[in-house]
Amino acid sequence: MRLDRVNQILGPIVVGDDVGELQAADINRIITALGCKIDDTKGEKVWQVTVPPYRYRDLEREIDLIEEIARLYGYDNFCDDLPQETEAGYLSIDQELTRKLREVFRAAGLTELVQYSLVKPGGDKQITLANPLFAEYSALRTDLLSGLIDAFKYNLEQGNGALNGFEIGRIFWRDEDGLMEADAIAGIMGGDRTLGRWTRGGKEQPMSWFEAKGVLEGAFRRLNLAVEYQPDRRDPRLHPGRTASLWVQGNRLGTFGQLHPQLRQERGLPDAVYAFELDLDVLLDSLDGEENLTPAFRPYSTFPASDRDIAFFAPTQVSVAEFERAISKAAGTLLESVEVFDEYRGENVPSGQRSLAFRIVYRASDRTLTDADIEPVHQKVREALVDKFSVNLRS
Repeated sequence: MRLDRVNQILGPIVVGDDVGELQAADINRIITALGCKIDDTKGEKVWQVTVPPYRYRDLEREIDLIEEIARLYGYDNFCDDLPQETEAGYLSIDQELTRKLREVFRAAGLTELVQYSLVKPGGDKQITLANPLFAEYSALRTDLLSGLIDAFKYNLEQGNGALNGFEIGRIFWRDEDGLMEADAIAGIMGGDRTLGRWTRGGKEQPMSWFEAKGVLEGAFRRLNLAVEYQPDRRDPRLHPGRTASLWVQGNRLGTFGQLHPQLRQERGLPDAVYAFELDLDVLLDSLDGEENLTPAFRPYSTFPASDRDIAFFAPTQVSVAEFERAISKAAGTLLESVEVFDEYRGENVPSGQRSLAFRIVYRASDRTLTDADIEPVHQKVREALVDKFSVNLRS
């Protein structure tokens, strides 16, 4: 036991009207009173202490002796050492944003789930426990989606209908750099979202891909995030033709898509089940901005809008998101919104192409737009589509 360590832990003592420190004589007196024996002195301020047999389970370390010294010397004889200033507790930025995420997804109609981090072993990148309680829970989960699929199936088996839920939790994996962990958010949706089915003779209406995508987009809209969708086929659990990767500010946010038909058949799931997985760190970094932390009022225009439609034949490999980006860039500040309202493939459409129609809404904040204001901008949009994608304009 070291005298310097004792004074460092316990702090100064009150000596009359002055302040001092515990001395070697005080330590020797208290240690002896405990029934301990000082076998060898390793210097003036260091002792080798032997503990009596009846206290060998209680006094095992130096800190245990220091605790006994404070008790026997008297807690009231030590000086009060409080912080100079105190402040109210607060949540960190990540904690505030995570709470906001939970509120947004609950508001979107999803139930929050909390599942075990321990799962069955069998994955290549799994981290297994050296001393598991059960063989069924002997590895750490590498993703959240597998647990959500199990919960969806269990909900159906119990007669509770389709599960629309999400989970925020930690995942673990092993790679070349060692053991890794990260926070993630995932969700699963399916079934009929309407409360009453009497208008359809009691039959359920499966959720469409666009309805499921709308739930996710509604959450992103409340978070004030502009998320882009790109075709993706990386996850074998998802449908190769109905899966998209999500991107925000040039960073990969996650994946959204419909479960693969083979997986649904193996697990006995309905036809229309959709899932998403998001990187929580990327999501929090995108939300960590003044416009998200402190909402600001945006003035709206009191002048009427004017809309134009544009239709064209386009290659099937070009996504709608790419056309929307090109239109937004060409239209400039007069553009209020752009959305696709028609898609057709079949007769009278060239092979390898599809017919798309967009509605473009123009509006100014200081005046009513005239044809002279709109036509040059709209023509610029038409030319941009032809130059960049070689589309065949129909209107």
